[in-house]
Amino acid sequence: MSNQPHTDRPLLGILLMAAFCALAPFADSIAKLLGDSIPVIQIVTIRFAIQLIILLPIVLFTRRDLRMSPRTLAMLFLRSILHIIGIGAMFMSLLYLPLAEAIAIAFVEPFLLLLLAWLILKEHIGPHRLTACAVGFIGTLLVIQPSFAAVGGAALLPLVVAVAFAGFMVVTRHLATRADPITLQAVSGGMALVVLGFVLLLSAPFNIQSLTLIAPNRPDWALLVLLGALGTLAHLIMTWSLKYAPTATLAPVQYLEIPFATFIGWMIFGDLPNGLAALGIVITVAAGLYIVMREHRVAQA
Repeated sequence: MSNQPHTDRPLLGILLMAAFCALAPFADSIAKLLGDSIPVIQIVTIRFAIQLIILLPIVLFTRRDLRMSPRTLAMLFLRSILHIIGIGAMFMSLLYLPLAEAIAIAFVEPFLLLLLAWLILKEHIGPHRLTACAVGFIGTLLVIQPSFAAVGGAALLPLVVAVAFAGFMVVTRHLATRADPITLQAVSGGMALVVLGFVLLLSAPFNIQSLTLIAPNRPDWALLVLLGALGTLAHLIMTWSLKYAPTATLAPVQYLEIPFATFIGWMIFGDLPNGLAALGIVITVAAGLYIVMREHRVAQA
């Protein structure tokens, strides 16, 4: 476990978070495609298994230090649990909601993130960041058009995603400034796999349909591998972004995930937002671009 001092590089962190926002909806769209034929818990388990398969050889080959203090391991375990909850709730919500709508509802998360960053990490929350988040949230409200009468409680699943990922990012920021992101992701993947395997083992005698494993066909396996690879890359990039920029800086940038999700949802599923939702997307993108330009000016100064 490395405790080397770190230097924030806000613009690099913002660019990495923007890359995460472009990649993550692709992984979510694959999960939505798989959700009709494969139980969500199996999708999540295979996704973490592939993360471990990809990253553990890199850690071993490059001889990265796997030793961690008990406190770090405890925080990493908490991060893994939050990651499981966040991904599982998102994949579950995609069984009922369009991709862009599910992600848009989850975007109460930056407000939670700002609050947690202030309370736990003692980060400075200035008026510019807060205003950018507020404007982005107004755009989000225009995008969100959930029909609770149609989907019932499933419309609340993205709120679970928001809470889980707000905590996940705060813990990740704390760990990423002190340890190698690849090592963190590898160990986290192993922890998540153990937890999910334990859940599946305990539930096996009860024959719960949603927790019963099935044998994927060849096309589904191809999609599962692609989902695991994209998810691993996306969250590795996100972990790197938190190494270089505070959570408060990155919170508004996350809104860029909504237009990416809207485009991907239209391209793959034919879900196209109406005029009000399109206006919300424009407002959301403007808020994200504002914070990018402001951080760039601060970095130059």
